[in-house]
Amino acid sequence: MSTCGLASGAGPVYREIKEQLDRRGVAAKVVNVGCIGACYAEPLVEFIAPGEPGVIFGGVNEGIVEEIIEGYLSGDASGAFALRGRTGSLRGEDDVQLLDELDFFRHQTRDAIENCGVIDPESIEEYVLKGGYLGLRRVVTEMTPEEVIETVSEAGLRGRGGAGFPTGLKWRFTRQAQGDKKYAICNADEGDPGAFMNRLNAEGDPHRVLEGLIIAAYAVGADEGYVFVRAEKPLMASRLETAVQQARAIGVLGDDVFGSGYSLDVKVVMSAGAFVCGEETALMAAIEGKRATPRPRPPFPATKGLWGKPTVINNVETLAHVPTILLKGPEEFAKVGSERSKGTKVFCLTGAVKRTGAVEVPLGTSIRRLVFDIGGGPLEGRTFKAVQTGGPSGGCLSADHLDLPLDYESLQSAGSIMGSGGIVVVDDTTCTVDLARYFLSFTTAESCGKCTPCRVGLKRMSEILVRITHGEGRPEDIETLERLSATILDASLCALGRSAPNPVLTTLRYFRGEYLAHIEEKRCPAGVCNAFLKGYRVTEDCVGCGICVQECPNGAITLTGTEANRRAVILEGVCIQCGACVEACPSHAIKEVW
Repeated sequence: MSTCGLASGAGPVYREIKEQLDRRGVAAKVVNVGCIGACYAEPLVEFIAPGEPGVIFGGVNEGIVEEIIEGYLSGDASGAFALRGRTGSLRGEDDVQLLDELDFFRHQTRDAIENCGVIDPESIEEYVLKGGYLGLRRVVTEMTPEEVIETVSEAGLRGRGGAGFPTGLKWRFTRQAQGDKKYAICNADEGDPGAFMNRLNAEGDPHRVLEGLIIAAYAVGADEGYVFVRAEKPLMASRLETAVQQARAIGVLGDDVFGSGYSLDVKVVMSAGAFVCGEETALMAAIEGKRATPRPRPPFPATKGLWGKPTVINNVETLAHVPTILLKGPEEFAKVGSERSKGTKVFCLTGAVKRTGAVEVPLGTSIRRLVFDIGGGPLEGRTFKAVQTGGPSGGCLSADHLDLPLDYESLQSAGSIMGSGGIVVVDDTTCTVDLARYFLSFTTAESCGKCTPCRVGLKRMSEILVRITHGEGRPEDIETLERLSATILDASLCALGRSAPNPVLTTLRYFRGEYLAHIEEKRCPAGVCNAFLKGYRVTEDCVGCGICVQECPNGAITLTGTEANRRAVILEGVCIQCGACVEACPSHAIKEVW
């Protein structure tokens, strides 16, 4: 019952399950859980009987609920998505896989999202039963703030929301900063297209995020904390607010945490929804009630942050790793990952891939493992072309990068970034010039407008890309794009501008031929940019059904020939190239001519 499940119809399924169980007099508890990450199979329903392994059904709709319940009660789990605990159906048939044997799950190593889809996110009792708040209790009753910082540093935890700055070092700077008041902030303002790992994390396991924030606040000496949530994610905000209230009620938040003498209050704040609010200084301005615009750095938030006081800011996923490190030790956390990037990372797989969702893998995992082994690769009949990593300010990497490790340094060397962890897969039906235009249009619209390089430079770049995709490209456009990109990267005030040209630079670097085809040959190799469309032709597969005639909004199609040999004919002077006939044709007999 997270946002993805609800969007897929989990609400009606939930109500139908309760109704069917009540009708049969079955004594069962129906529990809402967060997303397990397999968004492609939502809505998901798991049945658990005492002493039996859980059985998960995927792609459930209210129309098949009765059939599923009847089958489960009679001992049949055939057709189940996965069976936790053993192989085979309840009748011993070998047609249901173990959850960790499914390709989507067997390559994962779950830490930050290990409880998502398992516990009730609005139950502090279930979180405690999973070991929740034990790390916090150890911290405030047995460790000094300096020892906490040293433990996080030894683990090698790096920020999971951007450039990967060492978390322990950030905490140390804030701890050492002079000030009678300090703040701790959880940045939950996730706004990248194709990224939803923070939402999934906070909706499915909000207490884990809150526990990480309390530990961070204790480490830096803060007595006031904020969770800054994007306005477009009300369920995320609601569950975090519930977690705060429940934690306060049992004494793990508020005055005298665990009887240690340490006190902290936390407030959940809704952002205004602008993409730039995710930038640390703009985020603090928004909390202060000011316009959300970035400010120059230095001074950094660690020394002069919220209301001019030392402030530590970490994103949702970074904080979700903290309880594990403090409970199990830094060595356990550092067992996985690469040499310079320790631990796991949650990536969101979206776009032209069979299995979309959120997956948690060790840092250093290859793009190939993520896209093909876990995601199942492109859809049938399509070929892999590229991935956009790091959101709208990330880079577009080609098939030559499939074996590139997903860590901070490797992605940076290829011209991209880790960002929050969005992975948008594109296939051969995507035009990379148009893709760059799309992402740049997003960052142009989301620029706060405070600094000239970002405000004006991105607008000029966006205009050039639009002109190229409209068939009006000029030979000097490529050089102009590269020059503008260099200026914007060097002179912009915040990270939005300093990374926004990345989609253009990487597509120019790895797909330069597509730009040249648009500019010099006046064609779109992917057949996407309609300005290069020459028209449509009717093939011999036409059966003369006349559906295209009915769907054409401009009367540009007529039928000719005898009744036994009828075919559609497109009137070129009348056709407005809307594509309605292509979509409507049941025999796929109308083809585009490029």
